[in-house]
Amino acid sequence: MKFIDWIKPGIKLKRWIMLGGMGVLFISFALAELITKGSYYNLYYKAFYIFLIMVGAFILYISLTQGMKSVISLINKGYLNVSLDSRKLGNLIYEKRLLVKGPKIVAIGGGTGLSTLLRGLKYYTSNITAVVTVADDGGGSGALREDLGILPPGDIRNCILALSDTEPLMEDLLQYRFKDGRLKNQSFGNLFLAAMDGISTNFEEAVHKMSSVLAVTGKVLPVTLDNVILKAKLKNGVVVEGESNIPEQAIMYESPIEKIFIDPENARALHETVQAIKEADAIVLGPGSLFTSVIPNLLVRDIGNALLKTKALKLYVSNIMTQPGETDNFSVADHINAITKHVGGRVVDYTLVNNGTVSEELKKKYFEKTSELVKIDKDELDKIGVGIVEGNFIKIKDGFVRHDSDEIAKILVETIMDKKLFYDRKKIIEYFYLSQRLKENRKLEKENRGN
Repeated sequence: MKFIDWIKPGIKLKRWIMLGGMGVLFISFALAELITKGSYYNLYYKAFYIFLIMVGAFILYISLTQGMKSVISLINKGYLNVSLDSRKLGNLIYEKRLLVKGPKIVAIGGGTGLSTLLRGLKYYTSNITAVVTVADDGGGSGALREDLGILPPGDIRNCILALSDTEPLMEDLLQYRFKDGRLKNQSFGNLFLAAMDGISTNFEEAVHKMSSVLAVTGKVLPVTLDNVILKAKLKNGVVVEGESNIPEQAIMYESPIEKIFIDPENARALHETVQAIKEADAIVLGPGSLFTSVIPNLLVRDIGNALLKTKALKLYVSNIMTQPGETDNFSVADHINAITKHVGGRVVDYTLVNNGTVSEELKKKYFEKTSELVKIDKDELDKIGVGIVEGNFIKIKDGFVRHDSDEIAKILVETIMDKKLFYDRKKIIEYFYLSQRLKENRKLEKENRGN
């Protein structure tokens, strides 16, 4: 950046340099007067010059802090070419230590959506707490829940693997499903966690032990240790019991979900989870099934109350497609209104929405299953006071629309930086580090596209 560029309008740096100069002038003038003529002045004059020094120091402090923000903003927007080479940075401080000091993020949800989100986030911070629903009662998890009386391990297993630092062979092993016999369709990872539960005092300890074995980045926590059952009241008045039954019954009765609730309703959250929400820089809800993965966590009273009180930035990652039996014809605002209704207050500041498109062939395939792209109703979101962050989050995997974990993590981190870390002077190192990592990722993306 040339000298002439620094004096252009809109840089927002000249004002702080001038203000800093004024502060230095006040301090210099007052000190000079006190040193040279202090013996001739009475107490009132001395007090005035001391006050002038304090005012000058305060002005200097304001100019330095605000000037630093302006410089950081210029760097982040690319006007200043300041690069922190990862290899050089490694000579000063280990990357792991930077990751540990990264933004504190609490991700709440379940299903494949939460694990997808975690896979991307772990490359920007290790200070992650994943809060996972335990209402699942279907598939292998449901079978183990019924046979052994343990909490459903499936979603927790997926989140542990998403945050783990293991060889591909180990991940393949833990995700392996038996094809025959009594263990047919059962995941080895579920059995591993069930065995760990057998040698632990409770399920929370079992999760911690499995996380330790697999070198997990951050923490994975069940939302509660109570054996909760998810129930739903449909608009026709029918009450459906069981997480796996709710969408099916809604489709069968052709009646949408009016509300969901848990039994017991006084289920207790883990103290560690509530504390993580209190201390978080950002809370991320979703992506995932709205009524069977995201909202069930918020029905645990301690979690809902903590979300209402926290000063963290609260973000909702909207689903890309509507889900039959759960969110038929839902817009983004409908998703957020459902969360607000069940929590009893607003717990979303910004929502990340997909603006990408899919092929007509894929649209037709989803339409046959009464599913479509979630509509972005900007006017309604503006009315309820929720900001919008747009991006192309679509990734096609095995013929299905999924969230792109790298893209969603990148946009989330950028949003947390701009809306939270930028205004916290204590997070200056983390801000620089994340900014550099984002730049490196963008460079890698361009190189990959070129190849």
